[in-house]
Amino acid sequence: MTTPAVLLSVTPAAADTKPAAPSQTQTQNKQSKPSIKELEKAAADAQKAYDKAVKAKADAHVKLEETLAALKSTHPLAVAAKAAEQAAKDAATADQAVTDAKAAVDALPETATEEERTAAANALSEAEATAKTADAAKTAADTRSAEADEAVTDARVEAFRVYGVVSQALTDALAAKTAADQALAKAIKEAEEGQECEPELDLTADVTGLPSTLVAGTTTAFSIRVTNGSDRHMDEIIAYAGVHATDRSGLKDTGEFFRLQWSTASSPKWQNINKHNYIDAIGALKPGAHADVKLRLTVDKAAPAGNGVAFIAADFFNEDGSCGGAPGADMYEFDVKAAGAKPGKPADAKPVTTEKPGKNGTGLEPQGTTSSTPVKTGANGNLAATGSSSATPSIALAGGAAVALGAAAMFVVRRRKAGSDA
Repeated sequence: MTTPAVLLSVTPAAADTKPAAPSQTQTQNKQSKPSIKELEKAAADAQKAYDKAVKAKADAHVKLEETLAALKSTHPLAVAAKAAEQAAKDAATADQAVTDAKAAVDALPETATEEERTAAANALSEAEATAKTADAAKTAADTRSAEADEAVTDARVEAFRVYGVVSQALTDALAAKTAADQALAKAIKEAEEGQECEPELDLTADVTGLPSTLVAGTTTAFSIRVTNGSDRHMDEIIAYAGVHATDRSGLKDTGEFFRLQWSTASSPKWQNINKHNYIDAIGALKPGAHADVKLRLTVDKAAPAGNGVAFIAADFFNEDGSCGGAPGADMYEFDVKAAGAKPGKPADAKPVTTEKPGKNGTGLEPQGTTSSTPVKTGANGNLAATGSSSATPSIALAGGAAVALGAAAMFVVRRRKAGSDA
């Protein structure tokens, strides 16, 4: 089993003080920050609105061209304008007829007969009557033409106004789409790069049933109870369970002989722990709620006698992007006996005290009972034990990596959740 690549120690500032509770403003900001799923929906909605606006502008452009063409030919306003033009021509023709009739009367010779004079007079009279009617028609047509010209201008302006509204809607839709795409891309980038997680000492992972002695060639069942002791809802809980072991010299890693599997109520089928040692099938936990994870650890019969340590922790991730967990891992030490050995009546594995921010002001918070052996990171980054822990050699070989699981381990899982291999 492998251990996560994490920081080897917490900073003095983090070790000396418990993180302050987030302010109301910070909490509101976290709650108001949209999730990636919400941003994906917003981007999809913006894309649909943009596509609809593109089609609307195309349709509006066709309508504009049709309206402008109709205003020149078949539109009722265009017909009225043409009728006015024709009436003006008819009136002019009638006036010319009157002029011609008068000229005909004036051109009659003195020798013209009474019949010829009567015919010329009648022609003039008819021409004047026609001219009067044509003039009245022209006056009415001129009025209609003026009204038509104004209406045509108004219709043309309205057609361009409608097209302008649709064009602006497309511009606005494009701006909204661009903003939504940028927000989604930013959120995805932040998720991929990882986000600083906060210490959460009230999220605990307690081990039950892991014995202090294991025998090669056997399988041991135990469990983890993850409890949300905080006053906030946690959207997703991920447990960490890793095992590290060495031979009696403490110099040879024997992790290849250990196989850890897990099972939960939502995923009852036994599954091998993934390469990151994370179990992400726990789901959400309300304040005060808990969930159990069943584990079974199989030690190959070829495993040599030695020592081992189980590293246990839990992290949380929320839809708003916030995350956290205890800035340290619970370490449970056990002995490993060769195949065929008698385990006797071993007690439960004891948790080892590790450095992490504590409530006692010392920077040292026990990861279980206070009777366990304290372990600190040495100047060279390896672990140096005080007392006589039987797991000291294996812990030393671990190089201190899992002791500081906490926030840095969350970075690992955030990157994994963002797209790396499980």
